[in-house]
Amino acid sequence: MFTSLPYVAFKEGCRMRLSIVLGLAVVCFCGVPDVLAATLCVNPGGKSGCKSTITAALSAASAGDTILVAPGTYKEDVVIAKPIALLGSFRSSIIDASGLANGVFVNGMSAAPKIGISNVTISGFTVRNANFEGILVANATDVSLTGNLVTDNNKGLDIATPSCAGIPAFETNEADDCGEGVHLMATSYVSVVGNEVAYNAGGILITDETGPNHANLISGNNVHDNPYDCGITLASHGPATSVIPSATLPYGVTDNTISHNVSAHNGYQVPGAGAGVGIFAPFPGTTDAGNVVIDNVLRDNGLPGVTMHNHAAAPSPAPPINLNDNVIVGNQISGNGADTADTPTSGPTGINLFSHAPVLGTVISQNVFDQEAIDIAFTAPSGQMNVHLNNFNGRAIGVEQLSTATIDATENWWNCPFGPGSMGACASTSGTGVTTSPWLIAPYDNDDQSDHGGFGHFQRPW
Repeated sequence: MFTSLPYVAFKEGCRMRLSIVLGLAVVCFCGVPDVLAATLCVNPGGKSGCKSTITAALSAASAGDTILVAPGTYKEDVVIAKPIALLGSFRSSIIDASGLANGVFVNGMSAAPKIGISNVTISGFTVRNANFEGILVANATDVSLTGNLVTDNNKGLDIATPSCAGIPAFETNEADDCGEGVHLMATSYVSVVGNEVAYNAGGILITDETGPNHANLISGNNVHDNPYDCGITLASHGPATSVIPSATLPYGVTDNTISHNVSAHNGYQVPGAGAGVGIFAPFPGTTDAGNVVIDNVLRDNGLPGVTMHNHAAAPSPAPPINLNDNVIVGNQISGNGADTADTPTSGPTGINLFSHAPVLGTVISQNVFDQEAIDIAFTAPSGQMNVHLNNFNGRAIGVEQLSTATIDATENWWNCPFGPGSMGACASTSGTGVTTSPWLIAPYDNDDQSDHGGFGHFQRPW
């Protein structure tokens, strides 16, 4: 058994104190041993039969082997192209990629747009100083990234331009962030769990340049102080024709789960640089749909806590845009910034969905909003947003409808028992097409509902 790095203690912030959350991400190889699998070792001096570099150990390893990396600093760009378990020692195994492209690259792009590699584990490392991503995973499935510290990467970024000199052509839209700290490109069933991702240009990025991206899990991470982009980004980008010459449309980002993370103080260095969680289908043909953002703490980010954008309509015969069926549930959202540029809000905002194309199936439920001027804003030419069981804890605008779409905002707590806007202490609505009655006459408490068979003290104004 190998025990990886404990989950990091979540950072104490300026507006609210978060309790320290500890856990262990445990990688266990049990049961009947595979006679073909071996365990290799790495230490800085290559002593006791070990290799002196991780790359040398990978060259000697066979598919399914385990590589144990002792404490020390390893100055290399680790490229993984076979099933392997790469296990460090409680962050004291340091991959220093100064002057190199990446710290770790799990590379399955030879099969693009299909999956080219599977069954890879990377746990217990510090990955730092790469020109581009600290960890890049491309065209891969069943990959586990646990208990790592990914910090101070994206060294190639010139934020004044912005540009990222030398970034590979397959990264079609990363000039403004050099790929962020952790980048999942064309992946499925990848677990990014219990990591700290901090002081990169951006945090965790999920994209589709070299194939479809779906069904990944981003959970229990502390993503903070990445100044130039979002904490966690799901973005549909143009296809990498340098890798797939026949590609004409983006492949899509769908059905990912973002759960139990702290995303704090990201995107703050440049106004409007980054959200707590960003979901983006920016132009015709892009898809970012069916994703779930659940039970996260999203605070003090430069853009709204959850930001969903489309920037261009798709009139026929342009291919359609799909920003549908995203679910935002059970999050604590506070102290985030206003949206900017062509998707503006008039003040600090909790959630903003802005689209030039119709949007359907958005569910926003059981979230708690504090210290925002606008808790939820929605702009689309048509469609509906479903907003229920949220606590709007303040005198702000609880729900703002900025277009001709509609919002079902029934059964929410508006900071008073009398409904939106009825007294000075109540949250309010703005715009037309917002339905609010019935509303709750007490704050929604998810734990209380569970204790009482699903209803308990759930109260309506009748």
